[in-house]
Amino acid sequence: MKTVVVVDYGVGNIPNAVRGLQRAGADVTLSADPGVVAAAERLVLPGVGAFPAAMARLEALHLDVAIRDVAAMGVPVLGICLGHQLLFEASEEFGSTPGLGLLAGRVVPLPPVARVPHLGWSSLRTTPGDPLVEGLDGGYAYFVHSFAVLEAADAVATFDFGGVPVCAAVRRGTICGTQFHPEKSAAPGARL
Repeated sequence: MKTVVVVDYGVGNIPNAVRGLQRAGADVTLSADPGVVAAAERLVLPGVGAFPAAMARLEALHLDVAIRDVAAMGVPVLGICLGHQLLFEASEEFGSTPGLGLLAGRVVPLPPVARVPHLGWSSLRTTPGDPLVEGLDGGYAYFVHSFAVLEAADAVATFDFGGVPVCAAVRRGTICGTQFHPEKSAAPGARL
């Protein structure tokens, strides 16, 4: 059984992420303790809400440093939705807020080419051969967001938003993120 630490910083979909990981066979530890986070074998950073408030909460709990440390050690890290966004350099939500800086890119408002917020199922277009998204090409994933990274050098999956390709999943080494919610994305989410 794989042990996964889920970062408990009081933002959003934490219970759903825990249940999804447990359904996938993980032994889950929920923690807001920087020491536990820094010692994780695998780390999940979930989230729903506003980027500035979430980043302030991570900093107040000293979890930002613990997450950066564990990522620097090569531990697998998965950010989900807002957690995915927090992995990047900065966000333009409610001004400009620095992120964790683990991935190159900037979180910006979704373009006004379709209904915002983007709420519902969208088909994934994946990078062939990438292990994070293997078997997910053409599968549908569940999204709920108004901001996203439009262009990410490390994107391994995109979705079409009113004719604009938007980053759906990213991976650089062991640092991974999904703009969609795997825990709510049925078979494709369970596979991821």
